Amino acid sequence: MTTASGRASLVEGEFVFTAEDFRHIAQTLHAHAGIALSEGKAALVYSRLAKRLRLLGLRSFRDYCALIEGVEGVDERQAMTAALTTNVTRFYREPHHFDHLRDHVMPELAARARAGGRVRLWSAACSNGQEPYSMALTVLDVLPEAADLDVRILATDIDPNMVAEGAAGIYSEELLSPVPASGRKHFDPVAARPGLFSADETLRRLVTFRELNLIGDWPMRGKFDVIFCRNVVIYFDDATQELVWSRFTPMMNPGATLYIGHSERVSGPAVAQLQTCGLTAYRLGGRA
Repeated sequence: MTTASGRASLVEGEFVFTAEDFRHIAQTLHAHAGIALSEGKAALVYSRLAKRLRLLGLRSFRDYCALIEGVEGVDERQAMTAALTTNVTRFYREPHHFDHLRDHVMPELAARARAGGRVRLWSAACSNGQEPYSMALTVLDVLPEAADLDVRILATDIDPNMVAEGAAGIYSEELLSPVPASGRKHFDPVAARPGLFSADETLRRLVTFRELNLIGDWPMRGKFDVIFCRNVVIYFDDATQELVWSRFTPMMNPGATLYIGHSERVSGPAVAQLQTCGLTAYRLGGRA
């Protein structure tokens, strides 16, 4: 379809959406979140952002591009990123990672914590909290008194809505179905809301939620013993993937473990520092 102004629409629909509009949105998303969009995603971009145009009362994608470009577009760039990303998560997703954490990593960290040492874990793309709470439950399997020791889990995500959901810590019985009985005791029924359960005080003491952009500034000062960054860098181009991996290694203590998604591979300079220690698991500076 071509409009009266001669702008050819890339996708047929209510709004004119040109190749120029798509390039503008793709460039903005890459600059803001590191996410790379191919033109094959044009229909998806249109369908998800058309809802934003209606909500904002905009008449065209050209107007939307002008909005996200300006200083006043900070909030909308965040909303755009949330609209164009998919938060697929579940408790104990890729369970072999939690088995590895429990059997090969936590015994040493538990001994350190019991001796008064500091232990830190990071869920670097926590979505709505199911990953970091799974990490916390795994820690508690080995170290039941973890919340009373210097053991903490940082949970971060670029999407403030996901961070808020994680901090709320409320899940349906269906979502909790992968959690074993030993872990279910850490979720309390929500009063007057049948079928919903809330993370208990032990989990809340262990896990702290914060908003964080993986290609932005990282304000954390201390180093980590365990990092989960799974099924995130698949959305990045090669250069951004290498950048993220290389930023993790200085944040890791010697012997720390990095868990990544099943379809991801460490690349770039970090390869020289991270050695495989399990299925999509890497150890800094040596093999487990």
